[in-house]
Amino acid sequence: MSDYVLENGELRATFRSQGGELTSLVKKENGQEYLWKGDGAYWGWHSPVLFPLVGSLKGGGYTHEGKSYAMGQHGLARRLEFDLLRQEEDSLWFVLQDTPATRESYPFAFRLEIGYELTGKELKVLWRVKNPGEETLYFSIGAHPAFLCPPGGEKPHWQGAYIGFDTREDRIVYRLVDPSCGLAAPATYVQPLEEGMFPVQRDTFDRDALILEDKQVSQVFLAGEDKVPYLSVKFDAPLVGLWSPVKKDAPFICIEPWYGRCDGVDFEGEWKDRKYGNSLKPGDTFAAEYTISVN
Repeated sequence: MSDYVLENGELRATFRSQGGELTSLVKKENGQEYLWKGDGAYWGWHSPVLFPLVGSLKGGGYTHEGKSYAMGQHGLARRLEFDLLRQEEDSLWFVLQDTPATRESYPFAFRLEIGYELTGKELKVLWRVKNPGEETLYFSIGAHPAFLCPPGGEKPHWQGAYIGFDTREDRIVYRLVDPSCGLAAPATYVQPLEEGMFPVQRDTFDRDALILEDKQVSQVFLAGEDKVPYLSVKFDAPLVGLWSPVKKDAPFICIEPWYGRCDGVDFEGEWKDRKYGNSLKPGDTFAAEYTISVN
């Protein structure tokens, strides 16, 4: 496993080859760290890329063309070693390709490229999924960056924190994960907004992640007691998850753009039938990105 750094006059970003993961994002002006340090007492990751699965599968597995496979939560990529594809002054790219080992649980040919571009106070994260095989490639992909909340991480996430959205609506609608099985529950809930924001409460994440579906928003902000955003995540994904570990008073909140999600509790079907899944014909490429901005 190797570490890599990108920096400009504003930010310094650190990455590791395992999972192609962003592990640190620091404002150089004052040394402020924005990313969770990965302490396993709360959650042992920083910003894993979720591929080819976002969330969990019903029964811990799936079928494809009549054959059964097992796959753990959030897929394979975050635990695998990526190769450095290229690095320039303000960008770098990692690449992961299928192997006989990956095909034991994911029987598809694939090429996953993860890119990072640093510009001013923004870090753009780019994904390219390519199908080098002869059959249709089915997959999900998502982000899971954990941001210190409040900045500095000295207090639990719910003390004086606000989450905001780029919406003119006075509410968001979200779905919850059933904690007994890790699958999406059928019920939906309403969170009222005031000026596009709501205050984080101690119990906000007591029932696991809040899942916003169907492109309700395209930007999520974190703010302190003054309601002035200090960080935002901008995306074009159809879903975004909001999460902090259940009842741990963790000093971070995850903002997670997703192209796919966990199975629903009532899901019946094969891998290709999963809701919000993506497909690529042989030779085709899927491209997506999101941007982290700090103030």
